Amino acid sequence: MKVKKVVIVGGVGGGASAAARVRRLDEFAQITIFEKGPDVSFSNCALPYTFSDVIDQPDDVILKTPMQFEQQYNIDVQVNTTVVAIDAQAKTVMIKRQGQVATTIVPYDTLILSPGARPILPAVIAGIDRPNVKTVRNVQDVRTIQAYLTEQHVHDVTIVGGGFIGLEMAENLQQAGYQITIIEAAEHVLGTLDDEFAQLVHKELYDHGVQVILQEQVTAIGATQVQLASGRAVTSQLVIVAIGVTPVTELAVQAGCALGVTGGIKVDHRYQTSVADIYAVGDAIEVTNRLTRQSTRLALAFPAQMQARHMVDHLYGRTPQYQGVIGSQVLHVFTLNVASTGLNATECEHQQLDYRFATVAPQNRVSVMPGTTAVFLKLIFSYPTGEILGAQAIGQSDVDKPIDIITSLITMHGRVSDLTDVELCYSPWVSTAKNVVNMVGLVAENVLNDEFKQVAVTQVRQLVLAGAFIIDAREPQEYADGHIKSAHNIPLSQFRQRLVEIPTNQPVYIHCQTGQRSYNMVRALLQRGYTNVVNIAGSYAELVQYEYFNDQTTGRTSILTRT
Repeated sequence: MKVKKVVIVGGVGGGASAAARVRRLDEFAQITIFEKGPDVSFSNCALPYTFSDVIDQPDDVILKTPMQFEQQYNIDVQVNTTVVAIDAQAKTVMIKRQGQVATTIVPYDTLILSPGARPILPAVIAGIDRPNVKTVRNVQDVRTIQAYLTEQHVHDVTIVGGGFIGLEMAENLQQAGYQITIIEAAEHVLGTLDDEFAQLVHKELYDHGVQVILQEQVTAIGATQVQLASGRAVTSQLVIVAIGVTPVTELAVQAGCALGVTGGIKVDHRYQTSVADIYAVGDAIEVTNRLTRQSTRLALAFPAQMQARHMVDHLYGRTPQYQGVIGSQVLHVFTLNVASTGLNATECEHQQLDYRFATVAPQNRVSVMPGTTAVFLKLIFSYPTGEILGAQAIGQSDVDKPIDIITSLITMHGRVSDLTDVELCYSPWVSTAKNVVNMVGLVAENVLNDEFKQVAVTQVRQLVLAGAFIIDAREPQEYADGHIKSAHNIPLSQFRQRLVEIPTNQPVYIHCQTGQRSYNMVRALLQRGYTNVVNIAGSYAELVQYEYFNDQTTGRTSILTRT
């Protein structure tokens, strides 16, 4: 029996998963992993939590050691070893161990590339190579940053980039007692969210003492300051750059593997590169977005692990079903959980997709139960087909649950009508009788069928400045506690007796606290012959949070009264 020699370049999600799958399917294969760093298997998503008291020590995120791989799986893991060259014709790799000059040639039958991606460090930023500039990619990076924080008596930390890593680092370093500034070049943090939901995250960061500077570029980094393009200087003794990653492809290119349009390693549906017997998985490869059918890159753990599984299945005669990626993800930021899946409105516009949206803001469980909190959920769907394209959710509860449900329906090309009748678990302690997923489906159906008109909270400020007629459908005490300055308080419980106050010759925009009462008023007015009524999606609960950050940081006049 010929023993298959499987050589894997890189560990963690892609490489280590591939090695374990090979062993499960082939007890006799000779499996070798070459890992450039000292750690082959660790939870890289947990790295930021080592800076607070969530995880005690950096070594706690290590999942398996080379010895455990050897003892449990009979897999040879060689850490601190770099693959410096591939001879695809001879089917060999050249390796070099750290601290040694000599190289060694290792043969393979199948070569699996899982080199991952490296943090982007723009050379145009002066001082980007300074010792106080760090990135967060592996356990060694965490050790280095922790040592620097202590030895240099750091007080102020600047994080360049408002993505997942940037926000997780901001949260954990703030909880560890450091003064944090986030600098983001875009209009808002978290490009996976639309603006109205990102503003809720801005508020959360602001409320926890994190300074957020938007639409600014870093031009220079010094020992104690970060210089911005506007001329502004930010005090900082440590800078963490988290503006994104770029795939590590040098070895693949040297071996003759083609790259895709995104710069990632091009693979087919079996994860085979353009070179025979060389496969690739993980953050370095180009994948297909299952919604847009466009090439993309996605640096997430679950896709990397499943790519490894499907690729190995193919090696052993199985037929994997490659379906592309969606991009489901969740983030914890102080008291909030933030989850999203699929496309957001910005991406739909970029892809020139005709879409509509539905936003709801119910409580996470029956309101009479203690500790209820709001769940903000936005659904994006195709028009006129109603096919679900994406969703975003924010709240203090487990908002990953509705997003996971919606993700499941996206994978089955589900439509908004599928959300309305999906039967979900209910108990007053954990949900409402109509789950938030059902609610957003019902609203989406109404929007899809053009049963009423709506505007987003992003448009309210402009409406107020333009003198639009706005009705607040809440009760007088709710109105007194805070309201849109120009809004007319005509509660749902009184509007039938006050129809004379509602104009018919101009648009009338109606809101309440969560959108339920305003929707009911809109429906009733439509049946009474009003054709000019528009619901404000998300209503006051979302509007208050949407306006907050910019009100606090720009000095502009607020459109809201607050008590």
